[in-house]
Amino acid sequence: MSYAETILPEFDHETSNTRKVLELVPEDKLDWQADPTLNTIGWNANHLAEIPGWVKGTLTESSWDIAPVGEPPYESPAFTQVSEILALFDQNVAEAREAISAVKDEELGHVWSLLAAGKPMFSLPRAAIIRGFVLNHLIHHRAHLCVYLRLNGVEVPGMYGPAA
Repeated sequence: MSYAETILPEFDHETSNTRKVLELVPEDKLDWQADPTLNTIGWNANHLAEIPGWVKGTLTESSWDIAPVGEPPYESPAFTQVSEILALFDQNVAEAREAISAVKDEELGHVWSLLAAGKPMFSLPRAAIIRGFVLNHLIHHRAHLCVYLRLNGVEVPGMYGPAA
């Protein structure tokens, strides 16, 4: 089996679950925070929309500098309408699926690095980046969003079986 054949079913399952959660985000609660030290519902929703967008660069570049010297740093999206968040998510998922389908298996062991001002924050093989930096990261922030939604009376769908 190719890498795409092994990872795409999981990718599809997790992005489908994430989209179900994003669809439930109440637009009037985007600024809601569980605590002043925590991110808002809107920040989490925007972050979930951007994460699949990292796949293409991971599979086609050797690194990503989020704060390049002499250039503006990377900025996460800050959409204020759920429809915009969903549109970005859908676009990023489609581009990610295409990149995963196109990558050659022998390229997945190549090391990829996340940089800040030219200095490595971490470096891992591309396959590990897709699993950890993308999928696990997506699940992690989706869980935050699910808790925030529940705290606001929004019923969260089941993702690995019936919801509690």
